[in-house]
Amino acid sequence: MSGLAAEYNAVNLGQGFPDFSMSDELTSLVNKAMKNDYNQYSPMPGWMPLRESIAEKANYLYGATVNPDTEITITPGGTYAIYSAFTTILQPGDEVIVFEPAYDSYIPNIEINGAKAITISLVYPDYHIDWIAVQNAITPKTKAFIINSPHNPTGSVISESDIQELKKIVEGTNIFIISDEVYEHLIFDNIPHQSLLRYPDLLERSFVCSSFGKTYNCTGWKLGYCIAPAALTKEFRKVHQYNCFSCFTPAQVALAEFLKNKEAYLSLSSFMQEKRDYFTELMKQTRFTLQRSSGSYFICGTYERISDEADKDLAIRLTKEAGVATIPVSAFYQNGKDDKVLRFCFSKKKETLEAAVEKLSHF
Repeated sequence: MSGLAAEYNAVNLGQGFPDFSMSDELTSLVNKAMKNDYNQYSPMPGWMPLRESIAEKANYLYGATVNPDTEITITPGGTYAIYSAFTTILQPGDEVIVFEPAYDSYIPNIEINGAKAITISLVYPDYHIDWIAVQNAITPKTKAFIINSPHNPTGSVISESDIQELKKIVEGTNIFIISDEVYEHLIFDNIPHQSLLRYPDLLERSFVCSSFGKTYNCTGWKLGYCIAPAALTKEFRKVHQYNCFSCFTPAQVALAEFLKNKEAYLSLSSFMQEKRDYFTELMKQTRFTLQRSSGSYFICGTYERISDEADKDLAIRLTKEAGVATIPVSAFYQNGKDDKVLRFCFSKKKETLEAAVEKLSHF
């Protein structure tokens, strides 16, 4: 869709990246690190001061006690952390529970390791988890769950009651959990983020994956991290060491200092919520019906007042005829399940959102 957007010079509300500037302070810190000659390999697990800052943040936000030496690994992005976690634990024939619609890397990551994705649809239209369906899907081959909150593409979030259900299901099993928390700081309406770092009994079997790119609006940096118990981290690093080995040092040095500024990440929710609310208000000028988004860069919308065509067909037509690119949510289902929903990215400048809605209002 981004390629199509470029071809038709369309406003791109499809791919999840900001079009506004990131923090001047953070870019200055990277420049400072380069000038101070932090330009060589950092240690394989990551720059220790950065791991220490992450451990401090985990304790401050979630009360977690994390050892920066043995339980945190810096990775080239959140997606890489998720892939490495899967590769750490999966063997051919294993099964992984995946909730759909799902971020598009999950199932290929599972399948390339010879395992099988067992997909469970989130319940439309609010995209909550059907825990009875989950219980029925568990088999002796179930090796792991992957969960994602705030959720891409729907913006739904996991509640405390979901966590309790998850605890019941994994208790007494050897099932692992991979928790994709790349949008942890982009959660709205004062909803608490249910990080697995809050729950020691779940954390002991989990890989918690996060992203600086999503946190600080610098997706092109491709820098993230994985927090996992020492025994799991030891195995995770065996994958990491012989894959990428080391991540971009100047950004790690800069982030180690920038993370000490708590307000920089505490203010992110209100900053992005303002964009969500502004876009939601603008979209009242159109015939799209937006669903609830409680977090992430994204909000989904239906189009029953416009067309009954397939979401992919409408998304392509919108790009070509209206000049606005979106993502059809059917693309996030293995079987192409089509509830006639499009995903919009609102992590954009006001001018971008206004230009998009102006075009959509005439469609």
